[in-house]
Amino acid sequence: MKKLLYILGLGVILLGVLQMLTYSSSEPADNQSKQERFKEDYAIYSLPLPQSLSFAGEPVPIKDLQVRQSFDRELLVNTYWQSNMLLFLKRSGRYFPVIEPILMEHGIPEDFKYIPLIESGFTHVVSPAGAVSFWQFLEGTGRDYGIEINEAVDERYHLVKATHAACRYLKDAREELGSWTLAAASYNRGINGIQKQMERQQADDFYDLRLNPETARYLYRLLAIREIMSDPEGYGFHIKPQERYHPIPTRSLAVDTGIDNLGKWASKQGINYRILKFHNPWLRQAYLPEKAGKTYQVKIPREGHYALQETLLPKTNADLSPLDTTLSSNDSLAEPAR
Repeated sequence: MKKLLYILGLGVILLGVLQMLTYSSSEPADNQSKQERFKEDYAIYSLPLPQSLSFAGEPVPIKDLQVRQSFDRELLVNTYWQSNMLLFLKRSGRYFPVIEPILMEHGIPEDFKYIPLIESGFTHVVSPAGAVSFWQFLEGTGRDYGIEINEAVDERYHLVKATHAACRYLKDAREELGSWTLAAASYNRGINGIQKQMERQQADDFYDLRLNPETARYLYRLLAIREIMSDPEGYGFHIKPQERYHPIPTRSLAVDTGIDNLGKWASKQGINYRILKFHNPWLRQAYLPEKAGKTYQVKIPREGHYALQETLLPKTNADLSPLDTTLSSNDSLAEPAR
């Protein structure tokens, strides 16, 4: 009996040792297999660069080593910052239909529609320097270009008016600096800032200038964003039509008197304060003071579009125009200060 128990115990011990040896020998194999599968399934690629490139119809010397590598950097950074680019692609569906016809009206090349994306990501961000909203106007520059800015109203948050003002700035910049490329750079550094570097370095071409890092990257980022957004699937971005942010149809109400409480006023229109501010971010307080001779156009959603959720797929061309891109006589921008 003792001998039998001894044999059984020895067998159990041997079986345990065998299992340990088997587990220890198979574990590296499993890990190695997982690593191999990971290497096969996950790949990050360098991106091919175009043989020719232009901005606003002006050639980019892409064969210049520094130009090529600067563009390569921005293309890689923005392609592989996937979450940011997905948001750019989604938001552009809502705001490009507003911006594009205004650029066309002023004779501004379409490439400039990407400026508010790289400036603000189509959000109402405020920079440390005090630049505001999509087009990132400073207070002084905004006033120079006829934008109303006070405690209750800040039209830098008004997409249509700010876009008209940006177009007028860009036309002035091109006239002063001599090219659309330099005008784009000036949107980051200012007209005077670019002029000083042109005089200091005795150069009149953006690609010949040595600029501060932020401005030096600015144009290349514009180019990279345009390239990716012009062919998103070619860069690996796949968005279903219903996943894009579509325009929300609105109608305008002319307001030529003061409003003591915008929350109560919104309720009378069948919406709430939150929705009113979503469509009219230029209203900066909970009230709107009366201004002699001034009529404000306040946007509210069309009937059936009161929720902030947009129609998944616009059914008509009219649904693609949520904001009027023209200005009434009461809304016209004043001549910029010289």
